[in-house]
Amino acid sequence: MINTLKKRFALSDKGAKDFCKGVLWTTLLDVALMLPAVFVFLFLEDYLQQIFNPAASVANGIVYYLVIALVFMLVMYGLAVFQYRSTFTTVYEESANRRISLAEKLRKLPLAFFGEKNLSDLTATIMDDCTDLEHTFSHAVPQLFASIISIVIIAAGMFFYNWQLSLALFWVVPVSLGIILLTKKYIYQDFQTNYQDKRHVSEQIQEGLDTIREIKSYNKKDYYLEILDAKLTQYEKTQTRGELVTGVFLNGAQSLLKLGLASVIIVGAGLLATGATDLFTYLIFMVIGSRIYAPISEVMNNLAVLTYLDIRIDRMNEMEALPIQQGKEAFNPSNYDIEFKQVDFSYESGKQVLKDVSFSAKQGEITALVGSSGSGKSTAAKLAARFWDIQAGQITLGNQDISQIEPETLLANYSVVFQDVVLFNASIMDNIRIGKRDASDEEVMKAARLAQCDEFVSNMSQGYNTVIGENGETLSGGERQRVSIARALLKNAPIVLLDEATASLDVENETRIQAGISELVKDKTVLIIAHRMRTIANANKIVVLENGSVAEAGSPEVLKKRNGIFSKMAERQMVNN
Repeated sequence: MINTLKKRFALSDKGAKDFCKGVLWTTLLDVALMLPAVFVFLFLEDYLQQIFNPAASVANGIVYYLVIALVFMLVMYGLAVFQYRSTFTTVYEESANRRISLAEKLRKLPLAFFGEKNLSDLTATIMDDCTDLEHTFSHAVPQLFASIISIVIIAAGMFFYNWQLSLALFWVVPVSLGIILLTKKYIYQDFQTNYQDKRHVSEQIQEGLDTIREIKSYNKKDYYLEILDAKLTQYEKTQTRGELVTGVFLNGAQSLLKLGLASVIIVGAGLLATGATDLFTYLIFMVIGSRIYAPISEVMNNLAVLTYLDIRIDRMNEMEALPIQQGKEAFNPSNYDIEFKQVDFSYESGKQVLKDVSFSAKQGEITALVGSSGSGKSTAAKLAARFWDIQAGQITLGNQDISQIEPETLLANYSVVFQDVVLFNASIMDNIRIGKRDASDEEVMKAARLAQCDEFVSNMSQGYNTVIGENGETLSGGERQRVSIARALLKNAPIVLLDEATASLDVENETRIQAGISELVKDKTVLIIAHRMRTIANANKIVVLENGSVAEAGSPEVLKKRNGIFSKMAERQMVNN
């Protein structure tokens, strides 16, 4: 049962067990909430006898009933405390664990996943969906199961007491529930459409925030707002339709329940007239009938909520089923040579990026990947660090297949400088220290000096403690790139990947920063991607990629003599310069 609950409601093992406890305590509380009716039953049974038979004495005095009332109140209070702890408290703990689990899942997914999903989609899953699950599981789902169980228990007892009045009281329940269950498919479809339309609105807003400069630069504000307005209108329509459909079916089913009390009045009057039942039993069923439909109505509300929840649960299960990158955590290579062996790779079916690529990058050498845009240079460099898993062939590091190594263990051996730098809304010191979390301030500033960061940091009000804004918005492109290089210098890993590391620098600063890069790549395995010939002037080996395949490979001197692709690229740059 635990495994079924885990799959059905996207719960952890502990969450499923806590859910069962929550249902148990909620059931006990629901049954206990009928104690006031029991109290009325006992009181009426005692005092009605005196009304119909004045000569009879009251079996129990007022003190007795005060004590019974106090005991019932304490029982309900105690059960309410345990019910709260077993639902609300444990649900919040499960929600926290769910968010952590999702973050861990995202951490282990290949970058291919993030290429297919946008930020708003992932944010909605981690924040909105988790919040919806948290709220529903604390307020609805355990109560749904508990209400069903308690109603069955109470109904069984009442049928045993008087089956005719019980039948009159409960015949409306299966009919009302049948309406909800038969319309569940339509309600689910409306909820699903509404969920997708809400995502489309979030995506459009996120896109506007990400591309605000382009929207303003090309005077596309009105065009963007038209699209956003259309999506908001569509979301409003589906929201209204969904609320209307759910409301019609749900309120219709709940209205039908009211016929049950009318049935009790009519059937009870008939039984009373024929002497088949007594006034006391009739009154008891009238009292219970006034309360029994409240938990049934709550069951119907919660069934609708559960339908809404199913969409979120499906999303959680979808995330949980995604394949993650795994591997051994123990990794002690004899060297740091990287070798590609007949590697095939594509981001999506039918669009192959690399085909039968084979080359090696030796430790202590600089291997440059060159080629035209879209030839697969950056892809090959990222595959070397297992940012994606290849479809065919093999990539080895120190003669060990990197697909068998845990990604975080593998990446501990890499320093990476991307063309697109990502910085955090923190100080320059903290942004550089990401390369080595336990580095001292002196180590950070040494790496910064080698990366030529001192020049612009010295002009800042708080120096290295200056907060640089979201993604380093207060820095220029060249300054952001230098911070990224300082990070890599600080990490001092045995393998260095440089993807257009100096692309944002002018000629003067590029020349100055080469000293830092020379320090970074010393005695390491280096894969460098660059369009500028001067950036790869000191490379030991050139690998020319063309249309996803290796067209040429060798030393710069050898390739220049061949008069091939590399030679022509070098000549064109010399002419342009």
